[in-house]
Amino acid sequence: MVVLNKIYTKTGDAGETALGDGTRIAKDSLRVDAYGTVDETNATVGLARLYAADEMETRLAAIQNDLFDLGADLCRPESAKDKEADYPPLRVNDSQVTRLESEIDGMNHALAPLRSFILPGGTALAAQLHLCRTVSRRAERLVVSLASEEKINPQAIRYLNRLSDWFFVAARVANENGAADVLWVPGANG
Repeated sequence: MVVLNKIYTKTGDAGETALGDGTRIAKDSLRVDAYGTVDETNATVGLARLYAADEMETRLAAIQNDLFDLGADLCRPESAKDKEADYPPLRVNDSQVTRLESEIDGMNHALAPLRSFILPGGTALAAQLHLCRTVSRRAERLVVSLASEEKINPQAIRYLNRLSDWFFVAARVANENGAADVLWVPGANG
């Protein structure tokens, strides 16, 4: 269990932060940007939960926990020594990805197929879920960039890819199962 007695440490005053393995790196590094954007995604999910109820709120709470797992995964670089560590690093796993896929399939079953792109909006919950989707897409792009430079858990990318799809489908559900989707009308104002 984590115990935080003092919130400020002053150790980051020179523009560096510590990773999960104790390594110090620049706060503007790609790795920190990636897990920072995962944290930003988590904050947008917290806002979405204000508008959600019942099963949707429960699912969003699970996603928030997953996003903390993902942040922990990304803040601890993979190492050959991981298996020998007293505390093996927390890594996002296939079951978390599979759960999202199952939930997407379940939500999508009740939705009519799309015949147009949709604009982010509709109900307050749907609009917030679209914001979650776009921030999670940015996190995914950053994690893909990080993966091109350093070894990372491939499940991290898979999770983020499914998560943005989850947010898209959940936004449609929040829009009265698609009935309140805001459709894009190409060239409508031209």
